[in-house]
Amino acid sequence: MFLTQEELSHITAFRRELHRYPEVSGEEVETARRVQEALLLAKPDRIVSNLGGHGVAAVYDGAIPGPTVLIRCELDGLPIEEISNEEYRSTIPGKGHLCGHDGHMSIVMAVATALGQKRPNKGRVILLFQPAEENGAGAAAVLADPEFATLKPDMALSLHNLPGMPLGHVLLREGPVNCASRGMKIVLSGKTSHASCPEDGVAPTFALASLLGGLTALGSVAPVGPDFALVTVTHARLGEPAFGISPGRAEIWATLRTLTDERMAGLVQAAEMLAKSEADAAGLGIEITYEDVFRQCFNSPEAVDVLRRALDDEGVSHRSDGRLLPMKGSEDFGLFRTVAPSAMFFLGSGETHPQLHNPDYDFPEALIPVGAGVFLRAISNILG
Repeated sequence: MFLTQEELSHITAFRRELHRYPEVSGEEVETARRVQEALLLAKPDRIVSNLGGHGVAAVYDGAIPGPTVLIRCELDGLPIEEISNEEYRSTIPGKGHLCGHDGHMSIVMAVATALGQKRPNKGRVILLFQPAEENGAGAAAVLADPEFATLKPDMALSLHNLPGMPLGHVLLREGPVNCASRGMKIVLSGKTSHASCPEDGVAPTFALASLLGGLTALGSVAPVGPDFALVTVTHARLGEPAFGISPGRAEIWATLRTLTDERMAGLVQAAEMLAKSEADAAGLGIEITYEDVFRQCFNSPEAVDVLRRALDDEGVSHRSDGRLLPMKGSEDFGLFRTVAPSAMFFLGSGETHPQLHNPDYDFPEALIPVGAGVFLRAISNILG
């Protein structure tokens, strides 16, 4: 083991501390502070704070020039109430680390601990604790930050734990691994009137009803391949909760999901055309906005080769096929491929483990040395 039992105990305690105090996307002030305090003990050559928001990056320099390898994890939790009897359960009402980002941070902190004792022979390692992954804003904000130009990697690597896979086993494949998605918000504006005289107003009732089914019908039942598309209506509202008013406003929120960015462009166009057609037919104003925008996550072949060799060297069981990949869920790590070859591997958290974003999910701490070992082996194989 690359960490002593005492060091591993400290990393586990760090994970549980993070778990007690989750913060959602864009609010990770205390999480970033805890990360920076822990990094000081791991002796990086430089710490960059407030990167793309509350992001933190630790820089470890090799003895001679060489490539830069970036390892990325996530800071944010979820706005979900945790159900747990553990002593370290969330203390923040309505918020929890129910996707395992506390575990991912702990894996990367274990890498930092090892690098603090032995630097790479050449090049640089950047350990990035990225903000705001859950809403899709964090990676874009980090890449847009002028400070990132000083950190620009030659390769970017990451992981995500994956329930449904045997504990400690890995799924790794080239090509698409996570879907593109975006939240579409449609606001229909008409004119209120007295409920006894709806003809005096312009109500969005029938347009909303039509869109509930019409948007959903734009999706398909095809498997997750190039033609895959899914539209999930997540929220709708009509008028005010009153009996005396014929409504003059409606909202509908939907999540659009495709495997590829190209297919997403076509789905967006179709959804907008449908919404505008319904609005025009009913004499309504319309406003369309987007939130939680995720690009397709695509594993670069050269980065997959690096991870595959590291897995083999570490003796970690892995495969490339399976029903779990590509995932329908989204992941903003895909943006790092715009600046360097990148790849994410999926580390099994147990075949019967609670699913991600479930209120009873908890990250398996046995994965900390496994994930850190793979990253350290990849770093060693590239930088010596």
